[in-house]
Amino acid sequence: MQTGMRQGPEIWLRGPVTPPEPVPPEPAHAHAAARRFSWVGTHGGAGVSTLAAVYGGQDCGRSWPGPGDPPSVLLVARTHAAGLDTVAGAVEIFRRGRAPQGLDLDAVVLVADAPGRLPRPLAQRVRALESVIDVYRVPWVPSWRLGELGHPPRGTEALGRLTGATH
Repeated sequence: MQTGMRQGPEIWLRGPVTPPEPVPPEPAHAHAAARRFSWVGTHGGAGVSTLAAVYGGQDCGRSWPGPGDPPSVLLVARTHAAGLDTVAGAVEIFRRGRAPQGLDLDAVVLVADAPGRLPRPLAQRVRALESVIDVYRVPWVPSWRLGELGHPPRGTEALGRLTGATH
């Protein structure tokens, strides 16, 4: 090339550039596959299946997550005395290092066992639990009894952010 001769635009040097293929919009259900939590019930009837359906994630029932399941665990219990006993015991299993290797306890999710406020003795037990681990509360949702799961209920925005569920 001669000195003093002007070069043309860059396109002359490297040739035409084909525009990238447009990326199709992500399907609405793609977020559900991106969940990274395993829901583990600490007693029967805790609400694991409902929570997994509403918030996404792996429904492990009352079993520890298996090799293909997310290792991040959300322990689930009802807010009655027996539920609070079982979840406290499960938290203790993690605290003592007795949970299956590779699992991480992320939080406890307490599902209301009845409408209304908790009786004082149960509320005190919840506060004691909150002093050692993050606790997310899910209120009584009458429509869930009818199988109408829909969106996460009001008051659970923090749990929705944790799990990636939208409100």
